[in-house]
Amino acid sequence: METRLADYVDDFARRDWQTLDPAAVEDPIRIAVVGAGWFTREWALPGIERSAYTEATVATDVNPDAVAAVADEHDLTGATPEAFRAGEVADEYDAVYVATPNATHLEYVEAAAEQGKAVLCEKPLEATVERAERLVAACEGADVPLMVGYRMQTEPAVRRVRELLAGGFVGDPVHVHASMSQTMLGELSADHDQWRLDPELSGGCALMDLGVYPLNTTRFVLDADPVEAAGRTRTEHGAFAGVDEHASFRLTFPDGVDATCTVSQNAGHASRFEVTGTEGRLILDPAFYEREDRALAVERDGVRADVSFEQVHQLEEEFAYFGHQLLAGAGIRPDGRHALVDMRALAAVYESAESGATVDVTD
Repeated sequence: METRLADYVDDFARRDWQTLDPAAVEDPIRIAVVGAGWFTREWALPGIERSAYTEATVATDVNPDAVAAVADEHDLTGATPEAFRAGEVADEYDAVYVATPNATHLEYVEAAAEQGKAVLCEKPLEATVERAERLVAACEGADVPLMVGYRMQTEPAVRRVRELLAGGFVGDPVHVHASMSQTMLGELSADHDQWRLDPELSGGCALMDLGVYPLNTTRFVLDADPVEAAGRTRTEHGAFAGVDEHASFRLTFPDGVDATCTVSQNAGHASRFEVTGTEGRLILDPAFYEREDRALAVERDGVRADVSFEQVHQLEEEFAYFGHQLLAGAGIRPDGRHALVDMRALAAVYESAESGATVDVTD
């Protein structure tokens, strides 16, 4: 039977994981939001509210003014970090969303695990592999679900690319090219005194903050984990002293497929993800930023098709999946063990940047 593009992209934005009727949900998962920065305010909270399976009930942050503002705007209970960690408002939420600087994820996830709450933690999981391992162990020891915020995995455009590739629509994968760049100090904040520029809080800058997108998206689309990594980092401007301003890296997968990735916190805004197969190409451009519509092009037999599809709110999809799986009692992916592979791969790229050698990523 002839394989048609429509076989894969009809009903493009379908939630292939959804089994519960959103209209029938009476008691959505109540979420405590930890971290009231711009991403939480502009994207996470709207995503939680748009999802039929979740609702935000509690907010905490080290900045009391931010907590007060978010609590007032979204009708939430505000709590200090100390009160949150002590469990003083634990009866007001079922799950915890952690969106704080990387090196502070552990303390909040440990507190949530001790309270028996499910966790959705932003990526990268922590600032170091060792701390990430402790975070995963805390959730496993308490037997609480841990999901990591790789929102590309619930983005329909990425899920359709994965299906097209798995279905052989462009033949066998040969290589992947991916890039992500922004002028961080212009697009996010002009403040040079921010956690992404603090190596202790961030664990790194371009690679940790942006590199995780092409890394994890490649893993998801190929349904494989890298075995080797090689990379280079570069810093040119004083604002990025102590962290990586630009990074490039190559990941080698078990079947010989290489992914070549470049990221920058101080370059023209762009994001692109391209898989080349023996019979064609799959291209997402733009690919990664939550604030841009995705665009998908498929090339096969010398013909290019630009696929038109309904755009989604990426954070709504992510929180809908999280809440749905908890309500359905179903397994959650991507989980902590999945995220540890990324942490080890990122560490391998940094090691390679220092040594100039290719580094083994396998356990």
